[in-house]
Amino acid sequence: MPDIAGPTGLGTSALRLPPVDRHPVPQPAEGDGHEPPRPAPVDPAQALRGALHRHSLAPLPYRERQWGDGSYPPLYCPETVRDDQELADEVDRRLAAWAERAGLHEGRMEEFRATGYGRLATLTHPDADDPDLLLVAAQMNAAWWAADDYYADETELGATPTELPPRLALVTSAMDPPPPAGDYTHELEEAIQADPVLVALRSAAGHVRRHATPSQVGRVCNITSQMYVSWAAYAAWRYLETPPPVWRYLAARQHDSFYTSMTLIDIVGEYELPANLFFDSRFHTALMQAGTASVLVNDLHSVEREAADELPDSNVILLIAAEEGCSTREATERAVAMHNDFVRGFEASQQRLATVPSVELKRFLRGAQAWMAGCLEWHSTSSRYQS
Repeated sequence: MPDIAGPTGLGTSALRLPPVDRHPVPQPAEGDGHEPPRPAPVDPAQALRGALHRHSLAPLPYRERQWGDGSYPPLYCPETVRDDQELADEVDRRLAAWAERAGLHEGRMEEFRATGYGRLATLTHPDADDPDLLLVAAQMNAAWWAADDYYADETELGATPTELPPRLALVTSAMDPPPPAGDYTHELEEAIQADPVLVALRSAAGHVRRHATPSQVGRVCNITSQMYVSWAAYAAWRYLETPPPVWRYLAARQHDSFYTSMTLIDIVGEYELPANLFFDSRFHTALMQAGTASVLVNDLHSVEREAADELPDSNVILLIAAEEGCSTREATERAVAMHNDFVRGFEASQQRLATVPSVELKRFLRGAQAWMAGCLEWHSTSSRYQS
């Protein structure tokens, strides 16, 4: 195999490049919310529980779970692994302090604190006990949701369809800075600093870089941009007031799902699923199934809120009801059946992938199960979906 570091032989030492460090020491990102790890627990039972969370590869059991007011058919979903309110409170404390420094949700901090993104991270990443690692997931999800609220969905917060695409272009530049372009870069920097959503996304991505490999960082940035393609489609549908057919909505929604959030599973878990496995079509399908199932949970819990907006957002329940001429209840039941089909599809995919000799793959698939379970738990209790 040729030496990728460069030529060899007499007189060529000055031309040789040092080997690439696959895990370079990250540069600290100012104000990213990072705090040193907590001391290891002294309680042996607590330490054992943490080890079991982190190292178990056994698939989680599934069951039919009640949701909402309990009057709808149940959702087929894995069992929740962990609900540690003390740990969630610590992550939420750090998250609120970080959000205030970024200027995010100014004037709405009490509402933001009550949402419980720290609890979401704790529920969906049960193989991590370090609040700093869980904060990575809480920050990214809070920042993604903030972009959704302020740019895409909530007209009372200034979201407008015509402004969404150019705003999203700046999001990409905030998370994944382009090379300097002279004075024009200064103007870009001024625009980012003037927008708390962009400040938060840049800071959250900086915290990701502390804990992730370059490959994982690139994965997060690129899949975020992939998600934004769907957001641009939603903006066009809202602006033209032409709701899409259900099939077209699902085609967009499956790329704008909690698949994006699930890209953080191995980062928060302190391991790496190699890129050739992460992007293998079999695993990609499985994670898309899990991400779509979880985002349908979001549609189920947010339908009333989204229907009340002066420019209603696309929601699978509203679209099914309009297209089929059926009641909201009938449309909800169809959406529940669709969710359950996606979860069973993931279950079958996980079984097929069980023969792949990769500990990281098995752990990531279990992590996707935990994400589905924790997502349902969180939506059922978060103040964001209870009004």
